[in-house]
Amino acid sequence: MSINRLRLVITGASGGIGRALIRVMQPHIDLIILNGLDKQSLEQVRDELGLKNCHIIPGDVLDPEVRQNIYTIAETNGGINLLLNNAGMNDFNSFENQSDEIITNLINVNLTAPMLLTKKLLPLLKDNNSQIINTGSIFGYLGFPGFVAYSSAKFGLRGFSQALRRELGDTNIRVRYFAPRATKTNFNDSRINKMNEALNTTMDDPNVVALAFHNFIDQTKWQEVVGFTESIFVFINKNLPNIVDKALIKKLPIIKQFLGKD
Repeated sequence: MSINRLRLVITGASGGIGRALIRVMQPHIDLIILNGLDKQSLEQVRDELGLKNCHIIPGDVLDPEVRQNIYTIAETNGGINLLLNNAGMNDFNSFENQSDEIITNLINVNLTAPMLLTKKLLPLLKDNNSQIINTGSIFGYLGFPGFVAYSSAKFGLRGFSQALRRELGDTNIRVRYFAPRATKTNFNDSRINKMNEALNTTMDDPNVVALAFHNFIDQTKWQEVVGFTESIFVFINKNLPNIVDKALIKKLPIIKQFLGKD
């Protein structure tokens, strides 16, 4: 699917990456359905970007009623050709000290929710030359200390993307996985930002991520890791994981400085 005319559903639409993705796609959009938890924030995105033929459906897509509302609006307006599962949450903490509730929420928001919304919208996507793009993370390739449950969910999202891509291989739907590296948004709290600075971790502006996404959507490859250095780490982690093990273990004293701090 080339970037031509887009009819899309995007979750996490009011976040830093979500806004940037919408902005870069805006010249190509014929229909957009915005989803997020807060209605006022979604309205701000609509008004700030001057979006036309824009529909706002607030709420948690884990709620069947919210998924049905998205489906109904999409169907009523002639269907969609892009589902962008962009919503997510993280929590920087040692796995031992994370609450059961946080672990459950991390899995549900980052994995269960996009799976359920994708399943709901598949009938509409089959009617068009369509894409499903799941916004993952570099941590969907590299398990990272302090992000055990989050990494697990993003690994799962990548596995879901790959398995569904193969299952739909005889249809006109392409399933893809887009993985940003650390990004300067409110998604990360001050502890994560300080840790990234201490580790000399590159943090992208959301607009840089959006430009990478713009290039990705018009390509044929099924997955994309943002950042050359990160791509190298992914390759090494896949083929020589002990090297990455040793590198991250050496960094544990720095990482642990920020765990559990406010």
